Amino acid sequence: MRRIPVALWLAAPGLLLLLALMGGPVVLLVLESLKPFVPGSIRPGEGVTLGNYTELLAPAYLFYFQETFRFGIIVAGLSVLFGAPLAFAAVRSRSALLRKLLLALLVGLLVMSLIARLYAIEMAWGSLGPLAPLGALTGIAPRSPRYAEVQVAIGLLHFTMPVVALMLVGTFRALPPRLEEAAASLGARRSDVVVSVVLPLAAPGLVSAFLVALAMCISNFVVPLILGRGIVTLATSLMYTRFADIGNYPSGAAIGVVMLVLAFAVVYGLSALARRVLPGARL
Repeated sequence: MRRIPVALWLAAPGLLLLLALMGGPVVLLVLESLKPFVPGSIRPGEGVTLGNYTELLAPAYLFYFQETFRFGIIVAGLSVLFGAPLAFAAVRSRSALLRKLLLALLVGLLVMSLIARLYAIEMAWGSLGPLAPLGALTGIAPRSPRYAEVQVAIGLLHFTMPVVALMLVGTFRALPPRLEEAAASLGARRSDVVVSVVLPLAAPGLVSAFLVALAMCISNFVVPLILGRGIVTLATSLMYTRFADIGNYPSGAAIGVVMLVLAFAVVYGLSALARRVLPGARL
């Protein structure tokens, strides 16, 4: 008789909890999305219908899904671009004080209320805020739709960058510093060491951080709801409106199911692409 691996025993409680708390609600969401909507009632009608899904094929809904992933990919890329240098400095800086200050900053941003940060962004970058003239310098009018998109991107960046940077702190700490010292002893400049040694070794961690940031962006509805001001509407905002404002639970459930499928497809597609580009990487 084969013995059950210890790892399976250790993972069993967490797996059961995930199945109970996540699997069950997802199944109910799918069942709700197949029910007809009855205007004026929060209870769905009788029978089964695919109408909640076929209406999502309209160009307007496709635009919402496209915008959601566009914001997600751009902000996730910026999070890695800005977060990686912060993480590297927090690990490799020669100043112990600077390392502690950077880690304190990242942890502080992580635990600070997201709502407080969003309203701080609104007060600073809003049309009447002290930083609004900076938008005018770039040719973006403070009251224009493009300016609202910039504000949403800044809000999402506040949400994702601390997480990405702290993830990459672990990635850079795991890299053996002797490889960098060996390259430096052979005459390589500091910038050459980072580009030719550190980044290739850290590539799996960078890709993982990008995927986590992407998942966080496409599932967030608070940022576009507060900073979008009704101008920037993503699929998550649309889902919230269907559930909370209109009471159209079947349609909101259908949007949630489609977003779940699209998110899995995009994340696993990018993971497969990264594995082809980075052979041997564990993603």
